[in-house]
Order: sequence, then C-alpha cells, then structure tokens
Amino acid sequence: MKIKKEVVIGIIIVLAVFTGIAGITIYRKSRNREDLAVRIAALSDGPPSTIEGLRNAIAAYEKQIEQHVKDAAQLGVYWKILAVRLQDRGLHNEALDALERAIYFTPEDRALHYMTGVSAGYVAKNIHSFPGVDSSERDRYFALAEEGYLRAIEIDDRYLRPRYGVAVLYVFELDRPAEALPHLLKYLEISGNDTDALFVLGRAYYVTGALKEALEVYDRIISITKDAQKRTEAQNNRQLVMGRLYG
Repeated sequence: MKIKKEVVIGIIIVLAVFTGIAGITIYRKSRNREDLAVRIAALSDGPPSTIEGLRNAIAAYEKQIEQHVKDAAQLGVYWKILAVRLQDRGLHNEALDALERAIYFTPEDRALHYMTGVSAGYVAKNIHSFPGVDSSERDRYFALAEEGYLRAIEIDDRYLRPRYGVAVLYVFELDRPAEALPHLLKYLEISGNDTDALFVLGRAYYVTGALKEALEVYDRIISITKDAQKRTEAQNNRQLVMGRLYG
C-alpha cells in the first residue's frame, strides 16, 4: 500500500516540531538519508512509496528548519535587548516578562538569569503591605531573585555578579547571612580586594557572631581603601565589633 504525498509531508512536519533542534542533530549525525527515511516510515501506517521520495521531502524541509532555528536565536537576542532597556528605565516588572521570553529561547545565557535576579529583587523590595496585597507575593519575588542568581552561578561558577547579588540578598533581605559566606569568599578569591564585597562579608560575619573574622575584614578594608568615606565607615564598624568582643 502506498502512502499519499500529504501523509509523507505530514510525517516530516510532525517530526520537525516534536524533535526540534535535537532532531536536527540526530538527522545530521545519521549515516545517510535512507536511515532517517526508514525511521520516519516506521511511524506511519505503512511503507513510503519510495525512499527517494522521503529523502527529497526531508531536503525540502531542512532549509526551513534551519531558518527557523536562526530566527529563534535572533528572537532571543531581541528579547534580551528589550529586557536591558526596561531595566535601565527601572521597569523591572516588564523586564521580568521580557527575560522570561529571552530565557525560553536561550536558556544557557548566564546574564539572563543574573538579570532575572536583579529585577526580581527590585520588585520584591517595592511590594508593600497595602490593603488587599498578598503578603506572600514579596516572598515569591525574593525566591525568584535567589533562583535567578543561583542558576547564573550554576551555568558559570566564576561569574561574579550573581555571587555578589545573592550574597546581598541573603545578608540584607532574607536574613540568611551564613549562606552568603561561601559566595562572598569565592567572589573575593577571584576578584581580590573589592571593598563593597568586603563590607558585605564583614556584615555577614558580624551578624553570625564570627566577630574576630569581622574585625579582620574591617582592618583589611582600612588598610587598602583610598576612599575616606569607606575608611571612616570601616573604622566605625570596627569599633562596634570591638565593643561586642571586649565590652
């Protein structure tokens, strides 16, 4: 029994939709077009009219599939650009919508996940307990911020921005300073003497009761900074630590 031309084309379309990029990879790695044609035929109710016919159909759709992949990649770039522009204008709710679309197209882009952490954190901090507002909404956005930062770090362990971002989140927003410590230590291991990160580290040590470590951090800031305001702040913090250590 012969399969109609429409059935053959339908098989190809279904295969392209459901296998996507992975299907293209398998196709390119196939030993020859006949092998792929035989697998497609196995999905149908009967054998194709000819192997050559299926091979020609595959060739016709290959260019369309490749163009679709290129278009999808370009769409991801456009959504990312839009998200950056929205963040620059402080429109973080809208930026999150754009970032969701950008991640759909390019899920392994570390910057998109970091940007999600930034925008979600801003949104969370600006949700107030107005009448009728769901109090759990703020927590959901903070959870989204944490998730975004951690995913960015998972993609690139040496990506510093999300390490700093999640550390600030843990110390100043989520009251989980102990969880900030490994991120800050890794950050400083890579970046060196970043005084902003050192201040966050000093705070994390202080609130977790690691007072001697906090004292060392503030001494380090005092010794390296050329910013008079930061030196004064570090000296004041050092006095607070000394007060707790020695009464």
